[in-house]
Amino acid sequence: MKPGDSSDLTALFERAAREGARYRADLPIRPVAPPGLDAEKLRAAFGDTLGDDPVDPDDVLTELLTAAGPGLVASSGPRFFGLVIGGALPAASAADILTTGWDQNALNPVISPAALAAEERAGIWIKDLLGIPASASAGFVTGGQAANTVGLAAARHHQLAAAGWDVESDGLAGAPRVRVVAGAERHATIDRALRLLGFGTAVLEPVAAAADGSLDPDDLARVLAAGPDGPLIVCLQAGNVNTGAVDPLRRSADLVHAHGGWVHVDGAFGLWAGACPSTRPLVDGVELADSWACDAHKWLNVPYDSGLAFCAHPEAHAAAVSYTATYLVGSGTATPTGSDFSLESSRRARGFAVWAALRELGRDGVADLVDRACALARRFASALAEGGAEIANDVVLNQVLVRFGDDERTDRVVAAVQQEGTCWLGGTTWRGRRHLRISVINHLTTPDDVDASAAAVLRIAAEM
Repeated sequence: MKPGDSSDLTALFERAAREGARYRADLPIRPVAPPGLDAEKLRAAFGDTLGDDPVDPDDVLTELLTAAGPGLVASSGPRFFGLVIGGALPAASAADILTTGWDQNALNPVISPAALAAEERAGIWIKDLLGIPASASAGFVTGGQAANTVGLAAARHHQLAAAGWDVESDGLAGAPRVRVVAGAERHATIDRALRLLGFGTAVLEPVAAAADGSLDPDDLARVLAAGPDGPLIVCLQAGNVNTGAVDPLRRSADLVHAHGGWVHVDGAFGLWAGACPSTRPLVDGVELADSWACDAHKWLNVPYDSGLAFCAHPEAHAAAVSYTATYLVGSGTATPTGSDFSLESSRRARGFAVWAALRELGRDGVADLVDRACALARRFASALAEGGAEIANDVVLNQVLVRFGDDERTDRVVAAVQQEGTCWLGGTTWRGRRHLRISVINHLTTPDDVDASAAAVLRIAAEM
């Protein structure tokens, strides 16, 4: 292919799109895990040493299809329940193909006006859906980890600035001590964000969990009262990664603000409860927080690389993570935007796919996506319970914890289900006991998928 040869480029892109569509069409009938995978053979298929000569792009695509095919997991399909990840919607997938073709850098409105306009509109729509104040800033980041890191960076800036300390200039050495409080069953990305931000995990003051894994507000009141006055950050959670439980946001936020603290909500998937009338009461008080972390590639079902960091204090958000340079055209403007709210300058224009998903679904479609996943999770739990399994949690969202007798048997069931191929789910430890962890969140999942998967799990468990 010669540079500028659009006919060959069109054929190449069309072939890639056809292959991707063919893969998607086969998802309902594919074994979820690659059957009989030989890891060494898979690695060898990608080659040994890099050759000296160029290779025609169409030949490269052929090689990639051949090498990668045996190692693909149908995680975008209707019977993958192992992690809280959705399969990408049709419009979002098509938009992502265009995003690759357009190859935009969503640095700022000067570098790509269209990319920033799409992000701005998608951010406005998501804030409205989730109950986040319209005045909050929105940063498009890679995922929940980046969103939590950005939110806590904004919290660090705001709380230390209020104490008279410029952390961006002077660092944490010698700074006023910042108290960081979080629930005992917080997500691990909170701990990693604290490491990355220089706090360290030893700073954490844990709050006891209630029976469902949510934060106990009475213990939160005790922890807050027991510590000294000064900079304070409290991490709440919407969507316990095991049980789906949501912390009591309104009461907790009121307690924290009474102590002058900053409330950060880690709501990677649970914040989407606000988009559905039947689950909205679970996130009552969400608007009272100071920052929020969320993932669009979870319940909104868009391609990967689509996290969002929202902040009720846009000036703190930008001050914590933005930067300027003389060569960066359009940076350092009076009104922060784009990369001023994220950790990257070289940013994929992920807003196009998010905007497309929202347009495809509409407000009612997003609500139905959430409501349907919760109903299917309850259906899964009921079927397994009727078959003799122990359901360990109250299924309030899309998470189901399942146990078969003891830890050893439960782990054997997990391993056998993963190899059998009807569905894929993972294992987890909750309250010191091993469980199957089922996450229902894919827009393709049907009642038949759930019934077939539950039957496979029960059949395998009976053989253990």
